[in-house]
Formats: sequence, structure tokens, C-alpha cells
Amino acid sequence: MFKDYPLMKTNKGSVPMFYPHIPKKTLKTLKKVFSGRWIGEGPLVDLFEKKFADKFTKNLPCVAVGSGTDALHLSYLLAGIKKNDEVICPVFTCTATNIPLLYIGAKIKFADIDPDTFNISIDHVKKLITKKTKAIVFVNYGGLPCDLEELNKIAKKNKIKLIQDAAQSLGSTYKKKPITEYADFSIFSFQAIKHISSGDGGLLCFKDKKLLKLAKRIRWFGIDRAKKQGGTWENDIKEIGYKYQMTDIGASILIEALKEFKKISSHRKKIFNIYLKKFKNNKYIKIVNKNGNFTHSHWIFTIITDRKDFLQKGLRMANIESNQVHFRNDRYSIFKKFIKNKKFPNMNLIQNKYLVLPLHTKMSISDAVKVANTVNKILS
Repeated sequence: MFKDYPLMKTNKGSVPMFYPHIPKKTLKTLKKVFSGRWIGEGPLVDLFEKKFADKFTKNLPCVAVGSGTDALHLSYLLAGIKKNDEVICPVFTCTATNIPLLYIGAKIKFADIDPDTFNISIDHVKKLITKKTKAIVFVNYGGLPCDLEELNKIAKKNKIKLIQDAAQSLGSTYKKKPITEYADFSIFSFQAIKHISSGDGGLLCFKDKKLLKLAKRIRWFGIDRAKKQGGTWENDIKEIGYKYQMTDIGASILIEALKEFKKISSHRKKIFNIYLKKFKNNKYIKIVNKNGNFTHSHWIFTIITDRKDFLQKGLRMANIESNQVHFRNDRYSIFKKFIKNKKFPNMNLIQNKYLVLPLHTKMSISDAVKVANTVNKILS
């Protein structure tokens, strides 16, 4: 069993795994928001949704919310998932992907991973589909897109919804198209350590434009805010809604972050590529990566090694933080009733062998070289 390590204390010379990216003009922007009328959901949320759609979704409808988890729950509701519906989900992901299905009472059918990419296993997905399957949920692990065309074929053939957890893959494309074109619903996260962040936040994008008004009502207690703010205060509530709105405080930070996204993306790619180059000839390491007609968004860099514990201990001694980030969901008690007699051989194969290395905009190129050289020195 692998050894658990606590969060590393950051000090001079240390290299933490994650570090939030704060846009340069954040304080100036926040000062302007705090001096105005709107700090809750206001015009800046609308503006952020528009700018995000222009940049990442080819103008598909976008609804900004309080977290990526909010966006996932909202997508499941809009997809029509109800109690006892079967939903195929990745066994290896942040629990946020799957927990909202417990709110609904859906039946989770966990799919194994592809051992080369850590994405959902297409072969296993095909075996799990039944007449009761309502949707397939998938994650682009670390920023590496799944086989989006194949998932589309499977979903269309079986007339089921395709829901993309793109929390880790902001900016990725597939065959020169935004990844949002390959799913009925796509969600993004702006949690503290994502590509861009507002401390926490999320966004839901979907293909069916008819769902926009419904999505906005569910985001705010089922209330039609447009009518209410237009003077119609006595309007009916027909759907159970939630308090899932984004605030203008968060939106203002994200609008500034969008301006820096090209720089953010470029820097992360440089670090990723340094690791690729440095580890190319290390026989003790397998890199979780794949080449193809898509763009990787370089959220995390993951390696597989039989000497994982030895490496992690050595890195910690060198003041370099590393860890496993996600954990297989079938080992959590809350999902116990969905895993009886279920086997995940690919997950079993790598569960104690994968390790995530530091990758963020606070790292310098020399930091990346230091991390890579230290790994190679330990595993030599």
C-alpha cells in the first residue's frame, strides 16, 4: 500500500504541486466591483458567460454557476436523469463527478480506465450499456481528451445523453473543434487550482439552446429572474431550483483570467514538454499521455512507475511536492452499493503506481528542470 503524504509547507526553494493563478489586474477589478451595485449575480456574470462562449464553445449556451459540482448536478437534471436511471461514469475521477448522481438517486455503473490515458475505457463502456442507460459521463483526465468521436457514436447509436466533465480540459480541442461540440453537456471548473480560478466557480455549456431559460431558472431557486427584475414579482415557481449562481465578484476575476489564458496555456505547455523531453529515456517511467488530432490542455502531468513510493519520498526530501490527486471512487463507502461483484482490472493495475508532478504558472522553467532532473536522479 502506498504511503500518504500531507500537504507540503511552502518555503523558499520548494516546488508545490499546485498554485492558483491570480490575474495581474485582480485587485483593481475587485475594487471596481466592490464600489458598484452588484457583488452577487449581476451583469458581469452575463458578460463572463458571453466571453467564455466566444472563446471556448463556439457560442453554445453557457450558464455560470458556483462550482463545477453545481454545473454537473445541473447537467444531470437538464439531461433528464431521474431516480433509478442508469448512468455510466468513470471509476477514476474527482468524487464531484459522481456525487451529484447520489442527490438524484440514479444508479451509477462505474467504467474502468484506459491504462495508457487514465480516461474512461471505451470497451468497458460498451459492455455496460443496457436499455436502462440514460447517460454516459466522462472526464478528460489531466487535460487529455477522450476518444470523443467514438463516445459520440456510442451515445447516438443507443440514444443516450453524453455528459463531459471538462473540469481538467479547459482550452482543449478535438479535430480542430471545441470539445464542447462532442457532448450534449460539458462542464468546466474554476476551483482554486484549475487553469483559471475565482476561488471556486463553474460553468455549464450545452447544445440544446431551448434549455437555456430552464437552466437559468434552476440555477436560482426555480425563479425567473429576468421577469422578476423586469417588474413581475408575482411569478410562479414550477421547478425545484438551487442556489447555484456565480457572483459578479467571481466573474470579474475570471474575465481578467480569460485575457491571460493564452499566456497561462503556453506556460503550462512548456513545463509539460520539459517533462516529456527529460523523461523520454527513463526506463523506470511511463508517461500518461497520447498523441493524436487534438490539443492537450496540460492541467497535470502524471507518470507511472513501479517505484512510486521510493520516488515520492525522494522528491519530498528534495522539497518537491507530488501526490496522487484523484482516487478510485469504488473504494468510497458512499458508492458501496454500486460495486458489488464489479471488477476494474486496469484500475487495479496502476492504483499504486501513478504520481502527479508539479505543474502551474508560479513554476519557472528552471523549477521544471529541477523537478525533472531530481526525478531522473532518484530513478536511475
